[in-house]
Amino acid sequence: IVLHSDNGSPMKGATMLVTLQNLGVIPSFSRPSVSNDNPYSESLFKTLKYTPIYPSKPFDTIETAREWVLTFVRWYNHHHHHSGIKFVTPHARHSGKDKEILKNREKVYQEAKSRNPERWTGNIRNWDLIEKVDLNPDKEKMIKEKKAA
Repeated sequence: IVLHSDNGSPMKGATMLVTLQNLGVIPSFSRPSVSNDNPYSESLFKTLKYTPIYPSKPFDTIETAREWVLTFVRWYNHHHHHSGIKFVTPHARHSGKDKEILKNREKVYQEAKSRNPERWTGNIRNWDLIEKVDLNPDKEKMIKEKKAA
């Protein structure tokens, strides 16, 4: 059995490595800047670890842990606004409600700018719908897009 992980210190710590060795698990690490990790999962885990409701002590039972995770997942999917999809929730994105939300945001920003133009130094925030979200976007494509912006 091989456990592939990032190069994070928790995964490379002596205690973890000894535990893996005792279990007969072979550790495997990503090379720097060449990650095969799922960025969506990584984002989810970071949000989970830093949420204010993250438990400060172990769960008493597996059922308690499952209830906590279910509550977190509901919040994450229905209430947490994600920067990678223009600050809408995954539920809004998957149900198609994000289109209306983003159009409304653009309208609100345009109205705010017209009422108080002195508060704006340039264009309003770009609320255009992101049609496609790449898991591992091509680096050259990203460089070209940054230069064009």
